[in-house]
Amino acid sequence: MFESIHFESTGRKTTNASKPEVLEKLRSIVGEENVVVDPQRVEPYGADAVKEKFPPEAVIFPKSTDEIVAILQLANEYRFPVTARGGGVGYTGGAVPIDGGIVIGTDRMNKLMEISVDDLYVVCQPGMRTIELQNTAAEVGLLFAPDPASYKDSFIGGNIAENAGGMRTPKYGVTKHHVLGLEVVTATGEVIRTGGKTVKNVVGFDLTGLMCGSEGMLGIITEATLKLLPMPEATSTVRANFHSMEAACKVLTKFTPHGLLPMAMEVLDKFCVEAVEQNFAFGLSKDANAILIVAVDGSHDEVDKNAALVEQIIGENGGFDILRARSKEEEDKLWDVRRAISPSLMKYGSLKINEDVVVPRSRVPELVAKIEEIGKRNDTFVANFGHAGDGNIHVNFVVDREDKDAIARARKCVAETFQLAVDLGGTISGEHGIGYVKAPYLDYAVDRPTLEIMKAIKKVFDPNGILNPGKMFI
Repeated sequence: MFESIHFESTGRKTTNASKPEVLEKLRSIVGEENVVVDPQRVEPYGADAVKEKFPPEAVIFPKSTDEIVAILQLANEYRFPVTARGGGVGYTGGAVPIDGGIVIGTDRMNKLMEISVDDLYVVCQPGMRTIELQNTAAEVGLLFAPDPASYKDSFIGGNIAENAGGMRTPKYGVTKHHVLGLEVVTATGEVIRTGGKTVKNVVGFDLTGLMCGSEGMLGIITEATLKLLPMPEATSTVRANFHSMEAACKVLTKFTPHGLLPMAMEVLDKFCVEAVEQNFAFGLSKDANAILIVAVDGSHDEVDKNAALVEQIIGENGGFDILRARSKEEEDKLWDVRRAISPSLMKYGSLKINEDVVVPRSRVPELVAKIEEIGKRNDTFVANFGHAGDGNIHVNFVVDREDKDAIARARKCVAETFQLAVDLGGTISGEHGIGYVKAPYLDYAVDRPTLEIMKAIKKVFDPNGILNPGKMFI
């Protein structure tokens, strides 16, 4: 409890959020049953996928914008921290209340407000799960394209706050490319509306874009208007083995000269292949030192043509044991290998430090080769996989949780990997965000004048510094 490998924690003091009069006022706002202070019940709201525990003093479950307004006005009056939380599945501690105070859980704000087939948009509250929104859109023949790996558990509000990506990013972009407008409660309790229901909107500053990826530091999203697309008729997936990770990654740029933009391009290195095969016995070849998975979508004729072209290009560039899915069931089986990676890597150690650097995709082969060198130089196991099609590689340094020296070496590897990504024209996070985990490295990617502007923006939205303290640059 209150311990981290990412910063030196000395515990923390109780804030004004624990005062009896504050708790009583919170109960009057949302109802007694929606204010949780029992230590066992609040503990799950003090951690995310990083699995470091910083429980809040209370968890509050509002149901409306008006209730969030009242909560934030109270927080400003008593000066206690407020951390907004969605599904709690992030990898950088963005929704973890490391400075205490309260967590606002958006679980009850999960309604679909409106969906328009004619105008291709949907309006929903922030607590709606990604999979629920995707399924609702699919029922009327539409697609909500963002698809983070955590889509079954992540909330729409969290996706926007982290600007989540996913496997379909090469063709469809990240979450911000699908956000048309927002309703946001600022730290001082003011309600602002950004954007609208139209794709084109250049009235004033782009505050919608500003909120995407702001990690709950500028305001709390209470409603989102999101862009939908016509659902493609068909998809097809091709999976192939390669003798090296470098060879697999070099294929990424071979599709463009043919006028082909795959929906997804995912890569796994030999350690991922070995771990997955040992855990799940998919029947993967022992000669596979890397696997490339490529998916295309569109009309049936277009998909048939492009999937055949993908097979041809892969075969001409070193791929072997090429498999092409001919049905939805076969397609799911090909993707099962990718989905099985993260839990399988725990065979190499009890602590997995998962980073998500991103570079221009033409530099991915160099990135992966040099990361392997970093691991060897620091005597630290490393496995690489991820969204190679958009240059976003998940770098996993795996060590023994009880070995402090090994953890120190892994953190040195992380620092070197971040610097490498920046040197190659990329940055330190493609989709996980900064939170508190990457905060010490922010200046690797952001220069001082830019950082000062970010701090000034934070001051305008949150003059008393109550929203999500301890994250990013504070």
